Amino acid sequence: MGAQLRVYKRRIKSVTATKKITKAMEMIAASRIVKAQRQVAASTPYASELTRAVTAVATGSTTKHPLTTEAESPVRAAVLLVTSDRGLAGGYSSNAIKAADKLTAQLRAEGKEVVHYIVGRKGVAYYGFRERPVADSWTGFTDSPVYADAKKVAGPLIEAVLRDTAEGGVDELHIVFTEFVSMMTQTPVEKRLLPLSLEATAEADTSAADAAVSAVKDKILPLFDFEPSAEGVLDALLPRYVESRIYNALLQAAASEHAARRRAMKSATDNAEELIKSLTRLANAARQADITQEISEIVGGASALADATAGSDR
Repeated sequence: MGAQLRVYKRRIKSVTATKKITKAMEMIAASRIVKAQRQVAASTPYASELTRAVTAVATGSTTKHPLTTEAESPVRAAVLLVTSDRGLAGGYSSNAIKAADKLTAQLRAEGKEVVHYIVGRKGVAYYGFRERPVADSWTGFTDSPVYADAKKVAGPLIEAVLRDTAEGGVDELHIVFTEFVSMMTQTPVEKRLLPLSLEATAEADTSAADAAVSAVKDKILPLFDFEPSAEGVLDALLPRYVESRIYNALLQAAASEHAARRRAMKSATDNAEELIKSLTRLANAARQADITQEISEIVGGASALADATAGSDR
């Protein structure tokens, strides 16, 4: 029994150390969520106004720009998947990957070839393990992205959209990321960024960054004179539009990652507490058994000694 008691004490010590780690990670994730939420709120006005400007220019212009004009027969689509660099976040990355797989299957069912772009080590590892081709990938900034990261990601995507499909270009650009709804709810979503579909954007997008599109739909749009040309204005605006949308998606994903990690670490801490209680009860039972056995041995020895003494007296 003494050996069993030592085993329980060793396990309690080990689980207690793990509990301290998960509790610390929970507190770190909780503190980072606040910062991530502030960044999302700070990026929203710029994204909203830029979306409004692009919508107004595209609506007021008759120019057929490659970033606003849909191909008659699209043959290739790019999908940007945003995952995390680190684990211990529950099903955060796996849910985003499942949403990307579902979108990929849908696009392929429409007869389109799909080109994947990945953000985050989890997504890169997933596609690498399954030997799926990836056009480009970026890692190292998912938990705290900055605008320069979004610009770095947007560059190859915009080039792919502007390039002719015969030369490896794409007709559509989609993004899959996890939208931060609340501390308890984070939802994987997929959105088409390019070509810009005004009606679809106004009807389908309900996020803060896209609210301007819905507002523009019900308002009288301003009239513009374009210098030097409408195409030149669109050339300047739409890349910034893509960058701002990707940046907002990265911030939403970062907030979702921290919230998912906080929830996962809280669950791990709670499980550790329950395991410690269970092991403590088992250790107490083992110790009580040891005490009972020792008392039984003492009583048995005393009784045997008394019997032996009584026999010798007779």
